[in-house]
Amino acid sequence: MYQATFEKKTFQFKRPGGTSRGILTEKHAWFITLTDTTRPGSRGLGECSIIPGLSPDFTDFDAYEAKIQQVCSQIDHYITHLNELDTTPSILFGVETALRDLQHGGTGYFFDTPFTRGERKIPVNGLIWMGSESFMQEQIEDKLNGGYSCIKLKIGAIDFEAEFKLIEALRNRYATDKLSIRVDANGAFSVAEAAEKLEKLALLNIHSIEQPIRAGQIAAMHDLCRTTRVPIALDEELIGIFGRPAKAQLLTDIQPQYIILKPSLHGGFSGCREWIEIADSLQIQWWMTSALESNVGLNAIAQFTSTFDNALPQGLGTGALYVENTPTRLVCQGGFLEMLPA
Repeated sequence: MYQATFEKKTFQFKRPGGTSRGILTEKHAWFITLTDTTRPGSRGLGECSIIPGLSPDFTDFDAYEAKIQQVCSQIDHYITHLNELDTTPSILFGVETALRDLQHGGTGYFFDTPFTRGERKIPVNGLIWMGSESFMQEQIEDKLNGGYSCIKLKIGAIDFEAEFKLIEALRNRYATDKLSIRVDANGAFSVAEAAEKLEKLALLNIHSIEQPIRAGQIAAMHDLCRTTRVPIALDEELIGIFGRPAKAQLLTDIQPQYIILKPSLHGGFSGCREWIEIADSLQIQWWMTSALESNVGLNAIAQFTSTFDNALPQGLGTGALYVENTPTRLVCQGGFLEMLPA
């Protein structure tokens, strides 16, 4: 028998985070505490984290919290029927994480891997938020000085030519064997302009572009993936796609070069594992990234990622985003994420 309670927390960004969907200044999360009534003192912690306007299971705070309340009140049922939470991926991720934490003694260790044993590090990309040219340049210098060999720039908010010149100056300083550059358009390009902009970005030897056009334009995205010289990674395109047949159909129809997985958006551990199995069968590469979770969720995602043999830089260097965060054994330095011993 299990019991579950939850608590909501709001995290403030140290600096506003700019995306093509707007400016982020705070992050809301609900923490599920799970206990085993047959083991006094047992405890597992999981995070349900959302991004308004992006999370498929979030419409408003009242409805979302009511769903968490309902799940917690019937936790025994949901633990044995996790598939019923497929369409609420952020809550599924929170329950999965809390359950795994509980099963491992509430230690914050979920998987036994070289990473969790402190024997291996995970390469990560440095995230550059949208903003003024000077602000983006400041962030770039900070990441380069921090030893990152892969950076990801969010583009699509300021003038494309200004963004292009910023990336061009960066590429002129660092060859492709010294610095890998990813860009994330968050669907900001129109179909009419996307091919031309991708062709221009190809001149700078970009590693990949995330979601150049908005999700749902399957034929147009397929054409871009087939013709572009800049490899395309699907992100928002995967949100709201549930069940193995639908996932397989989407990836078969579009045939992207990469997919990007966020457990809070793409089905928790179980849903992401399904995406990975399908992608592997189609020879599509992938990497994992956070949905800006606190250190609780980030820790779970990093450990889950370490169970796979994937050498690509992951999008997991987000632990220092907030003014105050939860305690963690994760340390990000020199472009790598590592886990310190307890």
